[in-house]
Amino acid sequence: MSVGLANQTVTATRAITTERSARPRRPRTVKGIPFTILGIVFLAIMVFPVYWMVNTSLQATSGAATATWFPWSPTFAGYQAAFAQQGQNFVSSMIIGLGTVVLTLAVATPAAYGLARFRMRGTRVFLLVLLITQMIPAIVIANALYTLFNNVGLLNSYIGLILADSAVQVPFAILLMRAFMESIPPSLVEAALVDGASDFRAFVSIVVPISRNAIVTAALFTFLGAWGDFLIALTLTSTPAVRPITLGIYNYIGSNVTDWGPVMATSVLASLPAAVLLIFAQKYISAGALGGAVK
Repeated sequence: MSVGLANQTVTATRAITTERSARPRRPRTVKGIPFTILGIVFLAIMVFPVYWMVNTSLQATSGAATATWFPWSPTFAGYQAAFAQQGQNFVSSMIIGLGTVVLTLAVATPAAYGLARFRMRGTRVFLLVLLITQMIPAIVIANALYTLFNNVGLLNSYIGLILADSAVQVPFAILLMRAFMESIPPSLVEAALVDGASDFRAFVSIVVPISRNAIVTAALFTFLGAWGDFLIALTLTSTPAVRPITLGIYNYIGSNVTDWGPVMATSVLASLPAAVLLIFAQKYISAGALGGAVK
């Protein structure tokens, strides 16, 4: 009986396979082709400024408008000038960006956990205030901090720029990480507390590892915000000792406006850290940004 049953199964399988192969194949739909073409056009429009920046940086031309469409005779003279004249500014931006990330995460991570776990009176008002701070222009914050930093001697210093950039980035980091931490099951933290761990130990050992995606996402956006800052640096610095790369490009254009090769080369170098971080942290960004949306 088992042999007959096996033969019947094989016969039925062959019949189903023959029937599927005999079915006419449906023609591929062409409805999505216009949207694909439209997407390619939009992508080309958005990528073109980046291409033109790289293209101009490799040409020995007197202006970006007179550059050819392709660097047939590429030269790296612009990059040599950029390294020689903007190297210190690049280092300053790196110090400010990394310092802002460390300070922002040190403040925002426990604050986000506290707002997500503990139900306190006035939490919604505090969250509303954080949202409102996102609407305040950076130049308003910079002008408000100028007098304070001048009185305490924090102008033209790395510490002053790190504190100012952190003041701008902390509210967003708190809102981002709180949305993720609210999705953490309370039973995980309660189990650690039952085993004898303190709230701080449970936070470090349980919450922080689980919230890795959200923390990495907040760190990335914080670094990009500090790296690309211009108004705060322009307001709180007046010496080249702590000048970031964004302010260096601004001053560089004023003194070398007839030679765009070094200017574009500096812009390319200033874009590399952000591009590298976005590539390597891509999976963390998608998971961290959407993790708090689904509980």
